[in-house]
Amino acid sequence: MTVSYSADEPHAEVAAGATGDAPATPGHRRRRRRRIVVPLVLVVAVGGAGVLGLTRPWETGGPATGQEAPHHGTAAVERGSLSSGIQVAGSLGYDAPTSVVGAGSGTLTALPAVGDVVKAGGRLYEVDGRPVVLMTGNRPLWRELGPGVPDGPDVRQLKGNLVKLGHAGGLGLADDEKFTEGTATAVKRWQKALGVRQTGTVALGSVAMLPRAVVQVQKLGAQLGSALGPTAVMTVSGTDLVAVVQPADNQVSRFKPDGKVVVRLAEGGTVTGRVRSLVRGGAGEGGPGGSGAGAGGEGGGAPQKTTVTIVLDSQDPVRQAGPSPVTVNVVGDTAADALIVPVTALLALSGGGYGVKVVDGPGTRLVPVTLGLVADARAQITGDVKSGDQVVVPK
Repeated sequence: MTVSYSADEPHAEVAAGATGDAPATPGHRRRRRRRIVVPLVLVVAVGGAGVLGLTRPWETGGPATGQEAPHHGTAAVERGSLSSGIQVAGSLGYDAPTSVVGAGSGTLTALPAVGDVVKAGGRLYEVDGRPVVLMTGNRPLWRELGPGVPDGPDVRQLKGNLVKLGHAGGLGLADDEKFTEGTATAVKRWQKALGVRQTGTVALGSVAMLPRAVVQVQKLGAQLGSALGPTAVMTVSGTDLVAVVQPADNQVSRFKPDGKVVVRLAEGGTVTGRVRSLVRGGAGEGGPGGSGAGAGGEGGGAPQKTTVTIVLDSQDPVRQAGPSPVTVNVVGDTAADALIVPVTALLALSGGGYGVKVVDGPGTRLVPVTLGLVADARAQITGDVKSGDQVVVPK
């Protein structure tokens, strides 16, 4: 709790007469009568019920005398709405950009166009005339999978895809890590549907395992006729747009898990959304900035920012806008039909609580008030004040 007080200046008194060498002079007596006024400091938590950075150097917290120090002004008590929401600049981008790096060796003989949408089971690109098929999973295939291969989670992942794509009907494939005869049969059915040689073995590089079952091609990183290498063949993403912001450190706490936001588009209009993820010190999960590189860039030493990814409740309003700047409004507390004063009008009372000085004729009166919502350097109050009253504030 903030305490306001005034006290006689002890050092002036000691300097004037503590040694007993000489009686106090009128000048000394004047110094003894000086008062030390301790500034009132109120701490505001934005969107909370505190007050930020308030200093009232002329105020002692005692009863009003009607005589104000010269360095002050007045502000009118207003009636209106107050909101603790904040606005943060951000951008729209396609969800979860992912680099696709080809496995094995060979020459690229077919590539999709930017903007193409590929579903699980579809051909993503082609190497040496053979299709590379999109399947769903978080573990890239790193070895050839066929009869006799040691058990492993990559086998489980392949079997799950074969079941989802409809190639395992009647085979009774178990959800395990064993490559069985039934697994080989399901692989042959899949290869027959693709129109390739039915070997029962999944060759390294014939499948691109990606986290999403539907992807959109955002950028090509290789050209037809080039050899597979360590660079990405392409970058793909989800088909939905998301909003991404990098709030300042003092704004991060306002983004709650699944919290509601309103996204204002650059060309007008709004769409509601919710916070899906908050990643500190790097690119946001699912954000258009990609993964692995922070705000400072690859290999940079600049501090990395917190990234918040927001999923939108509707894609229709944003499809025409495409990737573009947006303003994200974080929904906060709201007070309607409230009496509002600047936070600098608030005084911390010595007995606790707050008050304001209301201009009353040639003087002022100190009115205790109850503090409500505080936002944007304004405070909601209730007490013996009304709209239009003038309250004392520092100039």
